[in-house]
Amino acid sequence: MACAVSRPAAPRLSVVVPALNEATGIVATLHPLARWRAAGHEVIVVDGGSADVTPALAAPLADRVLAAPRGRARQMNAGAAAARGDVVLFLHADTRLPDDALDAVRAALGNGARWGRFDVRIAGRSPWLAVVGALMNLRSRLTGIATGDQAIFVERAALDAVGGFPDQPLMEDVELSRRLLRRAGRPACLRAKVVTSGRRWDERGVWRTIWLMWALRWRYWRGTPADVLARAYR
Repeated sequence: MACAVSRPAAPRLSVVVPALNEATGIVATLHPLARWRAAGHEVIVVDGGSADVTPALAAPLADRVLAAPRGRARQMNAGAAAARGDVVLFLHADTRLPDDALDAVRAALGNGARWGRFDVRIAGRSPWLAVVGALMNLRSRLTGIATGDQAIFVERAALDAVGGFPDQPLMEDVELSRRLLRRAGRPACLRAKVVTSGRRWDERGVWRTIWLMWALRWRYWRGTPADVLARAYR
């Protein structure tokens, strides 16, 4: 009798959500992830010292709610350190995953990708945000650099190999992408779209924000320290 061929188990995913004063939107972000938890994956929210009820709202909708020093990189690293999954997906608290996100990530990993990101759509008042999102997706596809708004996912081994996110207050996603490109190859650029809040664009103005973000990226590429850029961003 021929022996049955065993198939490798599907990877377990850990979704890490850094949050700070996100009471108005955290439930909408976490509620769709109930299906992920029901399928055996985990959701970890890492609070950076919210002054509102974000942790209380998140608690029923997550496997764990952790406290960490404020700073997106530090919060995401704290969540990754606590995660038990084979793959970690970093989801901003104001970003919603598409309905087919889990299947899309699994397919990308099954095709050999070690990390990846989604396309993004920016939800906001200005019609120009559709153009901004399209250009972000194109730039990312050409360069292999992902932004945090695009819900980066990465194999645990690859994440550990690059030391996680760098401990810096801005451009942590750009720097992580650079390191992963060197160690793990190009990302899977998924066409499925996450929807992220355009609140900073609405508050500051679309063209002002476009100019600011491109200027910051240019200065970072030229070697300006991230803490200097963070002061300019604020």
